Amino acid sequence: MRTLIFALCTLVGAAIPAAAQVSIGIGISSPGVSIGINVPVYPRFVRVPGYPVYYAPGLNANYFFYDGMYWAFQSDRWYVSSWYNGPWGLMDPYSVPPYILRIPVRYYRDPPRYFHGWHRDAPPHWGEHWGRDWDQRRRGWDRWDRRAAPPPAPLPRYQRKYSGERYPGAEDRRRELESRNYRYQPREPEVRQHYEERGRGRGQGDDRGRGQGDDRRRDR
Repeated sequence: MRTLIFALCTLVGAAIPAAAQVSIGIGISSPGVSIGINVPVYPRFVRVPGYPVYYAPGLNANYFFYDGMYWAFQSDRWYVSSWYNGPWGLMDPYSVPPYILRIPVRYYRDPPRYFHGWHRDAPPHWGEHWGRDWDQRRRGWDRWDRRAAPPPAPLPRYQRKYSGERYPGAEDRRRELESRNYRYQPREPEVRQHYEERGRGRGQGDDRGRGQGDDRRRDR
């Protein structure tokens, strides 16, 4: 099952950044996976307090940034992209990184109905929702030393320059821009695997040396 899901992640889809507001839907099109997200300009990010994760308060979407990647949760599925408006790859629920699972309910801007009644300052009840097998295989995801949380990855702000018709539609062009402008390498093995399956590497670039405090000041 995991092999099939990750095979979908390797497909490349095109996102069309033409609308003025965020729209979300689900669909699978050839040659890639599309979740219908349209984010016409680079969004404003705010750090989730105490977590190495950012969320986008201005979007009516469950949309985050973690470990060098954008994450979206829609229709009970997690999607991941290296560019703010896709294309998006489907992430196996057994492989979603722990810090994404730990994001408190309050930071989901469009929470599903089954979140109702769950504590807003605690993570969603993923084990309860996804079932016993998932809960056993991902045991311990909700236990961690908050004092030992890693710093967040730098935001790829160079992507602000690319909106509307300037948004790179070709995979080769996106890789070229990433290689030139963003040197961060992911910590999470699940994210590294996603990188490797897409055959993409990163070089040195504009975000070199930018720290956590710098991210907070510029993006509030």
